[in-house]
Amino acid sequence: MIELAIKTIVSYLLGSVMGSLIVGRVRGIDIRELGSGNAGSTNALRTQGRLFALSVMLIDVGKGWLATRAVPQIVLPLEPAPSAVHNWLPAACGAAAMLGHVYPLWYGLRGGKAVATLLGAILGLAPRVLLPVLLAWLAALVLFGFVSVASITAALTLPISVLAEGLAWRTPLLTFGVFAALLVTFTHRANLRRLRAGREPRAQRLWLWGRRAPS
Repeated sequence: MIELAIKTIVSYLLGSVMGSLIVGRVRGIDIRELGSGNAGSTNALRTQGRLFALSVMLIDVGKGWLATRAVPQIVLPLEPAPSAVHNWLPAACGAAAMLGHVYPLWYGLRGGKAVATLLGAILGLAPRVLLPVLLAWLAALVLFGFVSVASITAALTLPISVLAEGLAWRTPLLTFGVFAALLVTFTHRANLRRLRAGREPRAQRLWLWGRRAPS
């Protein structure tokens, strides 16, 4: 259990590395003071353009992948944990990285919505379920026109895809999927309120192609 605790803490700290705030510091801006105020790649794309958003996404996806693939493999000077604990390590590290993204220690607990970090975690945990998640995101975006709805739909697709695939280590991965779906839905609660009020902005072709949204 000590190994599990140490590696989940490391993954949380890794998740606390915010791509938008790192890239924003290079440009001399704080993305949380622009657009929707969210420190994620969608707000980065809307306000700063394609190259900025791509840099942000690479960092945020990368830390999700590192948390699930690299951190569990770190050798610690401890007595090896039981195999049952090792089976849970990648999923626990992925969940911790997502929490770090939402509540980053380095940035006053004001982070993003963990969608890009979730994609990186899926890539590290079970790459074969990434495609249905991405297809669900794209289909929801085309059908409804809201990035928030697409993100929630994609997250909800993860546990369904795990069940459909019948993966060998399904219990840890399914638990991670349910956690991720709940967390992503929670981080979009303000979007859901705006949707009910009819004030949620639609995905416009201009910023989807990387141009800045008009102010």
